[in-house]
Amino acid sequence: MKQPSVANLPVFDLHCDLLAYLREVPHADPAGTEDMGATIPYLQRGGVKLQVMAIYSDVRKGSVQKAWDQAQLYCRLMQDYADYLLPVTRREHLQQLATGSKIGTIVAIENAAGLCEEDEPLDKTFERLESIAAKVERIFYIGITHHTENRFGGGNYSEAGLKDDGKVLLEYLSGKNIAIDLAHTSDALAEGIFNYTAQRNLKVPLIASHSNFRKVWEHRRNLPEEFVQELIKRQGLIGINFLRAYVHEEDPQALQAHIMYGLEQGAEDLLSFGADFFYTRDMPDKSRIPFYFQEHENAGRYPQILQQLAEKGLSMEQLRKLSYGNAYRFLDDLMA
Repeated sequence: MKQPSVANLPVFDLHCDLLAYLREVPHADPAGTEDMGATIPYLQRGGVKLQVMAIYSDVRKGSVQKAWDQAQLYCRLMQDYADYLLPVTRREHLQQLATGSKIGTIVAIENAAGLCEEDEPLDKTFERLESIAAKVERIFYIGITHHTENRFGGGNYSEAGLKDDGKVLLEYLSGKNIAIDLAHTSDALAEGIFNYTAQRNLKVPLIASHSNFRKVWEHRRNLPEEFVQELIKRQGLIGINFLRAYVHEEDPQALQAHIMYGLEQGAEDLLSFGADFFYTRDMPDKSRIPFYFQEHENAGRYPQILQQLAEKGLSMEQLRKLSYGNAYRFLDDLMA
């Protein structure tokens, strides 16, 4: 891609929950609604050129059906909104984003509970993974867990580590060019993934698709320093999350502090955006309102965010890497 000005830098975003929103609100028009921060009008306004769309499931009966429904919704979205969206499944699609007007999309799986119920034979996991991959054509990454523990390991609000089923899943993914996402792991699970993939010499890329830094804001969802260094060593990605709970309780400028911290830690070639926009209207936990600071409340805010970072002293090269360059490099390698 040509180097543009700060005002029109393209953006690659590593995580949103548009598919879960469309499942919850079946008659929503993603090209006309502003009910959540990653609908098409916001993506266009913010210069987003690639949006990762997560297939999200929680750990409860019916998780597999919920995931399959979202895979089908993704395919329907690509058909119904083909004038706006381009599925990115090969390197040439990545290259097309530089000159085309469409927004690229690619699927991720947020929680492997969507691949296999807790009481099913493990082989079902791989059958369903292959079925979803065939349906959507490419899967960028898989998060083993979400907030809670499942048969594969511990989520970020649990203490469990990497379980035997999780080890089998990692073995299965080795060499398949699908990344593992650490955004919702417990610390014990993240350590287990780092250790097991190294011990077994598994070829599994590692990322944190929508995570901030614990040194800047103390939260279990944010990465401790040692995990940041391990991801740097693995040449992964870290997607900066816009949710107030993970940025700072009161200070919107802390988003910049997370990015500056990442640069200070040597993560210049890993930093990306993973805003984590989802449908908040009917969320039961009212203590989280507002879910986002006004400055970061939707994808249309990207130009202002990048301009503020330029005023903070980030070079054009640093801004380019953050906005799209690092994610482009990572995806280009996966699709080689």
